[in-house]
Amino acid sequence: MAAFTDAVHDALADALAKRLPEFDWTTEERVRRTPVDVAGKTADRRVFVEVEMRRADPANNPVKLARYADAGDFDRPVLLVQAFSDYYALDAGGVSSKRANAEFVGGLADDHVPGFAYRALDLSLAPPKHGEYAEEWRPAVAALADRIAGSV
Repeated sequence: MAAFTDAVHDALADALAKRLPEFDWTTEERVRRTPVDVAGKTADRRVFVEVEMRRADPANNPVKLARYADAGDFDRPVLLVQAFSDYYALDAGGVSSKRANAEFVGGLADDHVPGFAYRALDLSLAPPKHGEYAEEWRPAVAALADRIAGSV
């Protein structure tokens, strides 16, 4: 799974560099001790993208980054995009409580932390269970990059 996740992060950073070339895009940028999956920055703003494949507690990402923003760790406004794989979709429709909790916390931070914005987006792919994956995930990453570019 780690190789797949790394490939998704790399492909997303490359796709965002094509769509938003004014940003400098990297993967695994550290904010304090917290690694951010994909990060972009310009002189006047930052974009963090957390790609949630199967995380047990995805609410932890917006909590930590909003807390850092509230503490003044960032010298420019931050947009956190949290992209959720199909793992968080329920068979009966709707989303898991894990995703709902993350979106709730991200929304609170968006409303109450100056200089911090939050968006939750879908990443329409099912993460592999045993490390094997096919190349058909690339269109889902490209579609996510399009939606992120539209949010920035």
